[in-house]
Amino acid sequence: MGRLPSGSQNCITDVTGVRVGHITLKEADQGVCTGVTAILPHDKNPFLEKTTAVSHVINGFSKTTGLIQVDELGVLESPILLTNTFGVPAVTEGALQWLMEKKPEIGDTDSTVNIVTAECNDGWLNDLRGLHLHPDHAIQAIQQAEKNQLSEEGAIGAGAGMISYGWKGGIGTASRRLQRNDLVGYIEAMVLTNFGKPEELTILGVPMNHLKKKPTQPSRDGSVIVILATDLPFSSRQLKRLAKRTPFGLARTGSMAHHGSGEIVIAFSNAERKPHRPTASVLSSKQIAEDGPLMTECFQAVVEATEEAVYNSLFAAETTFGRNGRYIEALPHHQVIQRLKQAKDRL
Repeated sequence: MGRLPSGSQNCITDVTGVRVGHITLKEADQGVCTGVTAILPHDKNPFLEKTTAVSHVINGFSKTTGLIQVDELGVLESPILLTNTFGVPAVTEGALQWLMEKKPEIGDTDSTVNIVTAECNDGWLNDLRGLHLHPDHAIQAIQQAEKNQLSEEGAIGAGAGMISYGWKGGIGTASRRLQRNDLVGYIEAMVLTNFGKPEELTILGVPMNHLKKKPTQPSRDGSVIVILATDLPFSSRQLKRLAKRTPFGLARTGSMAHHGSGEIVIAFSNAERKPHRPTASVLSSKQIAEDGPLMTECFQAVVEATEEAVYNSLFAAETTFGRNGRYIEALPHHQVIQRLKQAKDRL
């Protein structure tokens, strides 16, 4: 979909060095349907080699860690962790333990470290009060990320218990390849989808409000987390401009940012890493020129990748059972295809 080409994997890992790992906990009879997703910004120690980064709040009904410092300093120095609302403290602790193991001086003879964690509420399918996630789960997710070449999608990791537009949501990802003269790079999106009402869903411009669905959950606002990754040399200010374009991609799918919906964007570029302890008083770096068509194409890439990532989270997810006999149906692919064909025929 869209006009720009996707990367070879159409995944956030099309950016060299970016890795994603998932730990999924599903025990419906115990009320457990949750998990952790870890995104590594590159294949080295993120504390010692920091990446340019920024966050953007579309609607702030959310619980996160680390974003104040990211916006103040313009760098990311930890993996990005995604999880459920009540799992944020344990998952943050796990990431901290992982980083302290890699560099024992953290918090002692060296500075402290800023862990970035974001969440959505999976409490319809998952027993939030059970606090089923522990620091070890975050460590395992990071260790999985260190091994993986491609991210899975759907009801996996942090997406295990998520619901989007009344259907089973979760993890989705997509990428776009950009080339101009001798410059080649990627802009990728990964989403944790837990937002929207059934009557709002739109796919490729076609309303899906007539899809047949059993009423299995009460209407709620939900949330979505968007991770943008790129290997193009952007400054933190330029990344902020990219992050501000994600709402256009979300809106194409039907989103309008409800009152109780937490829409958070975290964007990073691993093109030029910042050393933890610079040896010079002045650091030089490159950034793409903003005048000309390239920046507009980058905006387009963000919109297209964000939109497609949302669709992928829905199409990849399977019907999932959770606590108290509850379940959420997978998006009915055949009904969607039929609606798209009907719309095409009318044109």
